[in-house]
Amino acid sequence: MEIIKKKNVLVVGLGKSGLAVARWLFAAGAKVTINDVKEEVDISQELIRGIRELGLKLVAGGHRKDCFLDSDLIVVSPGIPLDMTPLMAAREAGIPVIGELELASRFISSPVIAVTGTNGKSTSVSLLGEIIRSEGRKPFVGGNIGTPFMEYVSGAQEADYIVLEVSSFQLDSIEQFRPSVALLLNISPDHLDRYPDYEAYIQSKLGIFRNQGAGDFAILNDDDQRLACFHPESDVSVLRYGIEERSSRNSFIRGSKLFVCLPGADARWFNIERFRPPGLHNLENLMGVVLAAMAIGISPDAIQDTINRFKGLSHRMEHVGTRKGVDFFNDSKATNVDSALRSFSGFHRPVVLIAGGRHKGGDYSPLVNASKGKIKTAVLLGEAKELMAQAFEGVIPFVLCESMEDAVSQAYLLADPGDVVLLAPACSSFDLFSDYEHRGRVFSDAVARLDNDS
Repeated sequence: MEIIKKKNVLVVGLGKSGLAVARWLFAAGAKVTINDVKEEVDISQELIRGIRELGLKLVAGGHRKDCFLDSDLIVVSPGIPLDMTPLMAAREAGIPVIGELELASRFISSPVIAVTGTNGKSTSVSLLGEIIRSEGRKPFVGGNIGTPFMEYVSGAQEADYIVLEVSSFQLDSIEQFRPSVALLLNISPDHLDRYPDYEAYIQSKLGIFRNQGAGDFAILNDDDQRLACFHPESDVSVLRYGIEERSSRNSFIRGSKLFVCLPGADARWFNIERFRPPGLHNLENLMGVVLAAMAIGISPDAIQDTINRFKGLSHRMEHVGTRKGVDFFNDSKATNVDSALRSFSGFHRPVVLIAGGRHKGGDYSPLVNASKGKIKTAVLLGEAKELMAQAFEGVIPFVLCESMEDAVSQAYLLADPGDVVLLAPACSSFDLFSDYEHRGRVFSDAVARLDNDS
């Protein structure tokens, strides 16, 4: 704490994690300034109240260079581009620039299990948290999902394990962050509006292993082409998993059984007949989670019990209703091309796809190519609808809509009994909605209203 006390610390980005960082720094005795690009009138009143209650200084409406250069330490929120001019000037002046993940990790004692990947992070972290609870131990589950890591640091710190969802943006600002167990689920093109190219995004994800060493575990999806040929440079223990059985894999699927074997330990088989989240991608994620649980010594009984009980999360392949034989699924969390592709690939009946939102710089052609024989019609909305329409042109029939309510109505009209209407946007939600959860709720509400409208 002494390294923070009386220091001028600038927190860049006023969101949930930014406010949590500011509160902790203030309690530690730092002189805290919060900076946000939004004008004060555009910042939520809840956040403004939090600032006022603490008496913190707020610099809103832009990123002033002098504000950055007057700091002893700068803590950036995940959404802040690290190459913006004031931050680069601060680094050149020798001012440390770190993120919430790095700051929080310096003030904890419990072991950290960190999970990253393009898709499946939230479900995997939640599943791992449930497994730990089944063992009778106490996890903290948070990070990029739910509760900011810094809120845990500010509290009693009573968790036996810290289970974190970690984004590429958070990994970009680490220095010493070292998880005891690091699980990388998959890598596919995403956030190309933020990174200069796909390779830069890949290197960001691989950064989760950067500081690991002897005694740590690196868990990799061996079915992911890039991860199959990746080998951490340190002497970390590497565990690999994939759907098909191979001698090099520590986990695989055989029929209705999941096989797991850690080096030097007895092999274990888990029954997956009652595991509810659908699709091969969820089985891949399950293998990674089970390996992580075994690595920290969780009993097979606790793991099996959780596999049997786990229902999945809202807005992730969530069945939200059936209308006249048509099933509606909400996968609003499918915010990139690969996750949307995985969503509809798990169905063996015709799908009417609702997609679109804010374009993230990705290529829609893999989505279109995979949709042949799977998607009967695409219903497109949001800022990216015209771009997506160009990709679908001449391949898959499509219609354009202005709102989610209209999209649900159109999809229902286009579906036949036995079909699936699937919301898998392949885009972010920030054009029409506050976040993916808001988008999913609007979709579910529109489905519920079909009873009255039909």
